[in-house]
Amino acid sequence: MIENRISASLTQADVDAILAAINTIKQRLPFLIHLSPEERRSLPRPGDKSRAFIHKALEVAHQNPDILPRMFNVEEMRKDVELSEALQPIGLALTQLWEQFENTSIVINSEAYAAALAVYSLAKATGKSASLNDTLDELSKRFARKVPAKAGKEPAK
Repeated sequence: MIENRISASLTQADVDAILAAINTIKQRLPFLIHLSPEERRSLPRPGDKSRAFIHKALEVAHQNPDILPRMFNVEEMRKDVELSEALQPIGLALTQLWEQFENTSIVINSEAYAAALAVYSLAKATGKSASLNDTLDELSKRFARKVPAKAGKEPAK
């Protein structure tokens, strides 16, 4: 028997409310940007071990502005560090939510697919009537194997 781990539904009002909440988050984070894959790869990504280094460097910059070029903006560095710290708990919450969302989607799709397979198997076994033939043919297309294209040349010996 098919295990049904999730039995739930969303009304259109629920979907609308969730999308509005996501839109509110986007409005509260107007500085979020998009990066191309190339841009993402090109940027250094300091991990947790680098946090202390970053904070110490900010402290050095703040206490010793005379060692920095005039173009170096300590205030912008401070803002970046503070924003990074403020985003940490938000990022963690969003990551956890995304993982739960993705896991739930996987289970729901798996359950729906298992149920569809059961319906197909039962329809094939018991529904050999003219009224189901077209439907069974349509469902069977999911399992049709593609014929591999034959190579134009035979391998050299």
